[in-house]
Amino acid sequence: MRPIILGAGRGSRLKALTDEQPKCYAQIAGRRILDWVLEALAQAGLGQPVFIGGYRIEQVRADYPQLEFCHNPRWQSTNILESLLCAEAHMGEGFLCSYADILYRPAVVRRALEHPGDRVLCVDTQWRQRYADRSQHPEHDAEKVQAEGDRVLQIDRGLAAEEAVGEYIGVARFSAAGAAQLREHYHRVKQERAGQVWRDGKPFEQAYLIHLFAEMLAHGLPFHLVTTEGEYMEIDTEEDYALANRRWGQGG
Repeated sequence: MRPIILGAGRGSRLKALTDEQPKCYAQIAGRRILDWVLEALAQAGLGQPVFIGGYRIEQVRADYPQLEFCHNPRWQSTNILESLLCAEAHMGEGFLCSYADILYRPAVVRRALEHPGDRVLCVDTQWRQRYADRSQHPEHDAEKVQAEGDRVLQIDRGLAAEEAVGEYIGVARFSAAGAAQLREHYHRVKQERAGQVWRDGKPFEQAYLIHLFAEMLAHGLPFHLVTTEGEYMEIDTEEDYALANRRWGQGG
């Protein structure tokens, strides 16, 4: 099973921090975000990651020759979903995907790998505590998950916070069968909706990964979740960067 890291975007909300380097190079507790991600994946027992790059991909290629690379040449005009499918050739035996601008511990990855479901999302149940200090990234923008037990009912930014069990952290695991279904639904929707508005008022090319998850749920494909109670941080804004540097080294 291949780990796939989604790192094509620039991360303009980090402003000067990404003028000369990719977003995942921002240093938290003395290490690049990408190094934290790679360590978590390796400690969970996963092998060589695939890195999907766009902005300053040659810099990442030069600094991380141990990675395999896929390039999203349209990174400026597309979004996370289109970036992920740049690595479609690596999905056949199943895969675990991870955003490149997040911090998390290996334990939640292990739980995702051990779960018997074909489609498993990692979800932070202490998400609202984290948002209390994030004025630049409000709670309503979280990729919220509603669930019953470990069965995901909805994943939608538009969910009321009180209805959500947690926030999808950007890490998901798909078995070989789950990956095949994800690809099938991606290509179906692309054929039907390319160039058109799809979900949340966004054109298909600008869709988030959770939009495809929601589409698959709507077609009766079950998703399950595993949880982390904290021990996760997203680095999306300068405020997030400052918070992570104060907290991550002390356990997240």
